[in-house]
Amino acid sequence: MAPTLWLPLSAVFIGPNIAGLLSLVGLDCIFNIGATLFLLMADTCARSKGTSSPTRSQVPFLYKLWNLGASLLGFFVPLVILFSSQRGYLQPHLSFISFAVLLGPYLLLLSIQVLTEMLSWHWKSSVWLVTPIVYEAYRILQLMRGLNLGIEVGAPEWALVSIRLLVSWWMWVLSIQLIREAWFAGVNYENRLKQTQV
Repeated sequence: MAPTLWLPLSAVFIGPNIAGLLSLVGLDCIFNIGATLFLLMADTCARSKGTSSPTRSQVPFLYKLWNLGASLLGFFVPLVILFSSQRGYLQPHLSFISFAVLLGPYLLLLSIQVLTEMLSWHWKSSVWLVTPIVYEAYRILQLMRGLNLGIEVGAPEWALVSIRLLVSWWMWVLSIQLIREAWFAGVNYENRLKQTQV
């Protein structure tokens, strides 16, 4: 995951065209490979010693509902912005390729996160708790990168304001996730202590 954090954009981004978009998607693919390996290692470490089955972890319904709601809102808001721009409701017009450069990798990685979370819920893997944090922390970096690229591609002010609002949204969601992770970890620790005392 490390190259995606400190590799200068000027070394990757070619311009608001297909090659520039593919270079950004490639950069995020490096992150996704690292995140997947991390989650697989975390799942392996959570398995009980001497057994091949992971520690079964039940995901609360409200947690699933919150995560899906936050992700869907973060997914549909950029699509509404794109639709509004294409229909001429937002001026000046933002071209599709500029939109794809600014928010395309964000939407792609958000889709991958939702899929990863749903699979961890289905398999009752213990990594369901850390999966959103791994992706959401990087999502904020993606959106900050989009703000920097917005200046390079000449994005209108409304597009930059929209990205800033998305950054604020994901900062808020990430802070709630961190609080919930601490709470769930504490509850699980108390349950294990009770089981060992019995």
